[in-house]
Amino acid sequence: MCGIVGSAAKRDILPVLVEGLRRLEYRGYDSCGVAALMGGRLERVRSTSRVSDLSRQIAKKHLAAQTGIAHTRWATHGAPVTHNAHPIFSRGEVALVHNGIIENHDELRAALKAKGYAFETQTDTEVIAHLVHSLYAGNLLDAVRRAVKHLAGAYAIAVVARREPHRVVGARAGSPLVVGVGKNENFLASDALALAGTTDRIAYLEEGDVAEISLDGFRVLDAAGREAKRAVKIVQATGQAAELGPYRHYMQKEIFEQPRAVADTLEGIEGVSAALFRDPKGNSLRQAKSVLILACGTSYYSGLVAKHWIESLARLPAQVEIASEYRYRESIPSPDTLVVVVSQSGETADTLAALKHARAQGQKRTLAVCNVASSAMMRETRLKFLTHAGVEIGVASTKAFTTQLVALFLLALTLAKLRRKLSAAKEKKHLRSLRHLPKAIAAVLALEPQLISWAEKFAKKEHALFLGRGLHYPIALEGALKLKEISYIHAEAYPAGELKHGPLALVTSAMPVVTVAPNDALLEKLKSNMQEVRARGGELYVLADADSRIAASEGVNVIRLPENYGLLSPILHVVPLQLLAYHTALARGTDVDKPRNLAKSVTVE
Repeated sequence: MCGIVGSAAKRDILPVLVEGLRRLEYRGYDSCGVAALMGGRLERVRSTSRVSDLSRQIAKKHLAAQTGIAHTRWATHGAPVTHNAHPIFSRGEVALVHNGIIENHDELRAALKAKGYAFETQTDTEVIAHLVHSLYAGNLLDAVRRAVKHLAGAYAIAVVARREPHRVVGARAGSPLVVGVGKNENFLASDALALAGTTDRIAYLEEGDVAEISLDGFRVLDAAGREAKRAVKIVQATGQAAELGPYRHYMQKEIFEQPRAVADTLEGIEGVSAALFRDPKGNSLRQAKSVLILACGTSYYSGLVAKHWIESLARLPAQVEIASEYRYRESIPSPDTLVVVVSQSGETADTLAALKHARAQGQKRTLAVCNVASSAMMRETRLKFLTHAGVEIGVASTKAFTTQLVALFLLALTLAKLRRKLSAAKEKKHLRSLRHLPKAIAAVLALEPQLISWAEKFAKKEHALFLGRGLHYPIALEGALKLKEISYIHAEAYPAGELKHGPLALVTSAMPVVTVAPNDALLEKLKSNMQEVRARGGELYVLADADSRIAASEGVNVIRLPENYGLLSPILHVVPLQLLAYHTALARGTDVDKPRNLAKSVTVE
């Protein structure tokens, strides 16, 4: 989950590297650092503060260089302290930055110690740096190519050698890395966003690639060591996409961008068809006998909602699996299963690994729902749907989640239509509801002042319970996740019917209970669950539909959504939970966009 930037240029490249780190800081912010070739020596600046501090240190030391690498870290091996911060040096000759986890680092460390290498950090990355150095004989590309053959695990690396100015070597397996192409300068980065405003000409490295950038261009060797061509594409990753504008935090901005994000995702969709998922004849989708959804975190919760939609609309069995668990158990594969992977970034390591595992079991019918067109996930599936949430910077996902739900609802409708379970009249009705979503979300956002009032009370608590039933249980899960991610309040979610099977033991006046209460078939059952909470002195915070007939009273706080939205209700009910988490975190003074111990793109298993 770290961010990498590297460059070989004819100008002082440090401002570009630092700006690239600033844009990648959402990937990890435990520490940051830059290494540069200056006067035939490797110079390094590192900080356990934010990129802005690194920039000040560079200015104070008057550093300037034409070749360098930079890194912002999410700590896996070794505490987030300065000596563990990247870049990592090997004997002053080689500097290296790394995103990923090396699984055989213990064995490699022992072998390198036997060769006389001393280790100054607790990182697995130092193993790679010393390994490259041990194989280096004046040709950095060759040394890196040979070194990565010894690595087990995931990595994206960028390496410079003191004796080779104007040259940076990168390699990737399991973690993303791109080449940026400029005029008399070239770049490596974890994401094209890091290079926005510097170059829009991007080449995506493939699994096992080793690449060398220089002033003149770039060269790629594939996993077998053969020269390979990687197409250079124009990628519009504008710097404006990452700017805050009038908002205090990216999370706030992204919550309020949801009407636009949903509208963009629906733009140009006139009807339900398999072509929406790049299956023009519909054969892959039509022939599916079941659906398996693989995802992690927030994306997993979108899959849980989709299971309800697919089974109720298409009458097709659907299963949702946590990606990190799926590949490590004995499942029963079927070639007739549609495997759907869901990810904001399309680089989530566990989900990618689960996808490969599903394919290896003979399940070739694959579909990606993703927010990044150029991601590995989109490249590795037969079918795909690109959500148009736009760049999401805040670690706590908001607009990516709601656009995933839109995409998965369209999938449920498509499967229903192909199976002749969707009449023309119902198709029109559902499409009308989808098109109205942006206005409906905007109306829910107008409830913000009431949610601020709730947040002031929540900020004083240390525990919270979220309840939902049916379609809205995953929304309760998502609400609890948002609250714990950014406010650090311990929060759990349960199906409301399970309240009496354990969680009720925790309910006191000190534990607020948030209840997602749409006016659906389960409402009366939910009301009974709410009474159970009140009988034990618990305080209820209820998100109700306008027609739910739930009245506010002592210990029962009610916010009414403007309208009942039927099957699409989960998309509306999650918005106030996002706002509640945001304003609670604001009141507690936490770092909303960069919560402790977390990062945005989970590119390590």
